[in-house]
Amino acid sequence: MTATRVLITTDYLRPGDEVDEFLRLSGLETVHLPMVGRRDPEQLVAALAGIDAALVANEPLTADVLARAPRLKVIVRTGVGYDSVDVAAAARLGISVSNLPGINANAVAEYTMGLLLAGARRLVQSAHGVAQGAWPRADGCELRGSTLGLIGYGASARAVVPLARAFGMSVVCTTNVPARLRSDPSVGFVDLPELLATADYVSVHTSLTERTRGLLGESAFKRMKPTALLVNTARGPIVDENALVAAVRAGQIAGAALDVVSEEPLPPDSPLRGVDGIVVYSHMAGQTAEARAAAGRRGAEELVAALAGRAQFPVN
Repeated sequence: MTATRVLITTDYLRPGDEVDEFLRLSGLETVHLPMVGRRDPEQLVAALAGIDAALVANEPLTADVLARAPRLKVIVRTGVGYDSVDVAAAARLGISVSNLPGINANAVAEYTMGLLLAGARRLVQSAHGVAQGAWPRADGCELRGSTLGLIGYGASARAVVPLARAFGMSVVCTTNVPARLRSDPSVGFVDLPELLATADYVSVHTSLTERTRGLLGESAFKRMKPTALLVNTARGPIVDENALVAAVRAGQIAGAALDVVSEEPLPPDSPLRGVDGIVVYSHMAGQTAEARAAAGRRGAEELVAALAGRAQFPVN
């Protein structure tokens, strides 16, 4: 009987680790091909040859790639977002797709506060100046008394709320979740134009869909305060990067802290490079030791369950 083969591309999962051992004890054969940078579609097709299930990072699993993986029956994302997978195509092909909702919410929330603090106090610019031989003395702003605007009200956004409140911030939020789920009395729920106009810090926590692609563009930046800082730990394409660069250079907003960008890793010719006020990080918001351990374990458990027809977190 042919063994059930599992492809693992998440870069922090390794042969012989806890996840690998769990999968092997479940009777599965594992193949590790860690994702580093962007992977060519033909490389993905080759990697998926003879594979029955995949525990994946952010590889672009397009309709064409999936159609050329005839044995593939299960895909599990070791994270929350699944926009890199053509879910509709997977459904047509009988492939189960799962994510891990809320798995790294605490990590993302703490990181978001870190970006807020770094931006408010210009910590990156200060450290860079010292490294270059200068001794920067520009002042910054306190978070206390300011307003944080959350775009989205999923697990990571909800985890930000008590942290922001502990710093003395007011919190407003725009979301499409039903009113019955907007139960936190410390959050003011408003529409997007009002949030943009009133927030001192705008933090993106929504998923990438056709509705949210380019949500923050020229018209949005014109509504924001000239002192406002944009933080994005969600998905790069939610922000129109050319419009963002123009807005920061024109002084329409103060700057941005971006953990995600439209193309990752950031290309050498990206317009985001070299813009005073824009700091780009390497998509690390959810990457703590604790979150990685939890994602590996739960991802492996979900994969085994999905192979048995009992997926707990299917998205198709």
